[in-house]
Amino acid sequence: MRNMLKFDEETTRLLEVAYQGGDVSRRRRLALDALHLSEGDVVADIGCGNGLLTEEIARAVGSSGRVVGIDPSADMRAPASHRCAAFPTARVVDGSADALPFQNGEVDKAVAVQVLEYLPDIPAAIAEVHRVLRTGGRFVAIDAGCKTLDWFSEDADRMRRVQEAWDHHYIEPRVAALWPRLARNAGFIAVDVEPLTFCDVTLRPDGIAFMLLNLMSKYALQNGHLSAEETAAWFDEQIALARQGRFFFSLTFYLMSAVRA
Repeated sequence: MRNMLKFDEETTRLLEVAYQGGDVSRRRRLALDALHLSEGDVVADIGCGNGLLTEEIARAVGSSGRVVGIDPSADMRAPASHRCAAFPTARVVDGSADALPFQNGEVDKAVAVQVLEYLPDIPAAIAEVHRVLRTGGRFVAIDAGCKTLDWFSEDADRMRRVQEAWDHHYIEPRVAALWPRLARNAGFIAVDVEPLTFCDVTLRPDGIAFMLLNLMSKYALQNGHLSAEETAAWFDEQIALARQGRFFFSLTFYLMSAVRA
């Protein structure tokens, strides 16, 4: 069981800004395009979080379609439900990736953005998506290539310890590498993986780098991996590097897709 980040009011506000920012919007758009949505589709948004993707799916499938956002976190479901309230065909429910609230073959499309990397049993989740999809239905997932993080610091040892601390918050860092075998074993075809790299030499308040700067420092401190002095020093160094024009950050996500045979 991994220690998850505790979401206080400030962290929730930060995530809301970042998730509507350019980087995460680009990632969300990639997932939306990969789903190949049509009017009337029934869609499962697994791990829907604050509902931004759920809302866009609801808009795309129209009044004859249906989207169900599934998330185990009440803190995430509340803003998602509020966001989707204008769409009668959208619903946000409590649930998990390995027990989806659908009958066999009920769903046309399924999506899971940064979900699989946190699951203790990824094959069970993929098999569950296979169960609820109709023949020819699409499954799209996006997860971080956790080992692709390249972040400059003049204190390499401290940066290593910050990254090692962050390693404790996910379960599987190699989802994309496992995807072809796991998807085919579950009965999927047309299995594909595409990279999406974010590489920044500036530190924007709405960017993934700034979001991770905050989340990683909070996580390291909350779980006792680094002292308050060390996390503050790491945070402040990155702000200083950005002001000096010396900032560098790169992280690759992977878009994975497959079709139910």
